[in-house]
Amino acid sequence: MKVTSIITVNYRQSALTVAFLNSIKQYAPMGALEVIVVDNGSTEDNGPLFQSIYPGTVYLRSAENLGFAGGNNLGIRHAKGDYLLFLNNDTEITANFISTMCDELDRHPEIGLLSPLILYYEDKRKIQYAGYTPMNYLTGRNQNIGVMVDDNGQYDQLTTETGYCHGAAMLCRKADLRRVGLMEEHFFLYYEELDWCEKFKRAGLKIGFTGKAKIYHKESMSVGRESPLKTYFMARNRWLFIRRNAGWLQAFVFSSYYLLMAIPFQLMKYVAAGKFDLATATLRGAKWNLTHHIKSNELGYKLSDT
Repeated sequence: MKVTSIITVNYRQSALTVAFLNSIKQYAPMGALEVIVVDNGSTEDNGPLFQSIYPGTVYLRSAENLGFAGGNNLGIRHAKGDYLLFLNNDTEITANFISTMCDELDRHPEIGLLSPLILYYEDKRKIQYAGYTPMNYLTGRNQNIGVMVDDNGQYDQLTTETGYCHGAAMLCRKADLRRVGLMEEHFFLYYEELDWCEKFKRAGLKIGFTGKAKIYHKESMSVGRESPLKTYFMARNRWLFIRRNAGWLQAFVFSSYYLLMAIPFQLMKYVAAGKFDLATATLRGAKWNLTHHIKSNELGYKLSDT
């Protein structure tokens, strides 16, 4: 029997992780399942709490905040399953979710990374994610398919190739990671799952979406409050993603557009609104790319190297 390792990263949100573990206990069989909680930047030992909710939980405590990519990579290094299921700790699964995801991956050997239909927890009829369009490397933008549309079963029988997976819920085969590699930890927050999808594509595997499995995400349906931290990483990593994944001519065009148009426009908006901290964070994100040399996306970060 093949085993699925669920990997989730907790960052000072123990109540969310408890609810997440309760949903796993309710809807998933324990026999062929390994649950790994990476406690990122932890100031206390939450192991006994999490293990009291889901006995046998593999608890990995990191005093350092490793970021989303680093936390998941730590979980990967300890995972024993044939399938690796990456779930945000602010998600809750549904009945037959895990078995359906694994079955769809088995039916589609060409797919290396698969995401389910993601619905908003606060309104379980509203879609957050039903796939992504491909990236426009000249602008560093793509589109989220289905967002804020009612779920009327239109995706229930669909499994298809898509532009990118959603970092809140992704499934892959552990065996594939020996040629794909781990997540790129330079990103820390945002864009790391898009970059990982590009690594799967370079390894000859497709990125998939299935509407046959559903999950609820507790991310707010409204636009969240902007923060200097989020603004910095979004500004930094949008450019970093292009630098790693676009051809040199596309990267040159994007860099020119980003420095001469996108960044100045964003700065004017922030300054006009009196959000000087966000303007500073945007400048810091751009400066990081100007002062750091980064290799293009390569298949060189192997599990065998860890």
